[in-house]
Amino acid sequence: MLRRINGTALIIAALVATIGALAFPVWSYADRSGTGQANLNASTVATQWGPLSATDRDFLVKVRLAGLWELPAGQQAIERAPSEAIKEAGDHLIVGHADLDKRARKVAAQLNVPLPNQPNEQQQGWLRELSAASGPEYERKFANLLRNAHGKVFALVAQVRHTTRNALIRQLASDANQTVLDHITMLEATGLVDFDALANEAAGNATASPSGPPAPDNSITVPSPPAAVPTGNPPVTSRPSAQPEGEIGSPAVNTNRPEPAP
Repeated sequence: MLRRINGTALIIAALVATIGALAFPVWSYADRSGTGQANLNASTVATQWGPLSATDRDFLVKVRLAGLWELPAGQQAIERAPSEAIKEAGDHLIVGHADLDKRARKVAAQLNVPLPNQPNEQQQGWLRELSAASGPEYERKFANLLRNAHGKVFALVAQVRHTTRNALIRQLASDANQTVLDHITMLEATGLVDFDALANEAAGNATASPSGPPAPDNSITVPSPPAAVPTGNPPVTSRPSAQPEGEIGSPAVNTNRPEPAP
């Protein structure tokens, strides 16, 4: 009898130990080294405007870097571009980034975040590409280099605006959102942005499988709108000529049909 009780007690103790071992990692996972929460806590500093994360600081640096190369690119567009659309886009770059850069430097000073004073190597390479181009080639490079750069920083602005706990960073992200979207719109208005290249680059960098409804049946075509009905009833002088082969539209109508019997 005693052996049976001791055996039952051992089994219960083993079960409790097993459950505890399984539960402990779940309870402590958020605080373990290498997790997202642990990394966030380790990289965040306290300020009077709220916690300042590594992503917040990276955002400040990227706003500053954007102004350091896009301001001279905008000035160059005004001086060199043959088309008014490119000149107008360049003007928006200058006005927008001059104001945004001023705000970013003020916020960085308040939060004690060091900022760069010159574009990075990639941005300097873009400026060299623009300087070496001319005419239509220059305009295509200007529109696509800047549209691509703005699209990437736009994603970071959205992330920061969504997740930051710092009031200064949140306001700067709101300002940056409006500025970057304005610049994207102006660059696209040039009619030179290669959207296929943007989509292919994004697809090449994607890791998750796309989701959503299945692709539509390509065999279904959208019908052409009906031909305009002419006003009045002009007399028919001859049968309309046959429709040229391959032309899209409604088939010719035989207007010389016999009159119905009385």
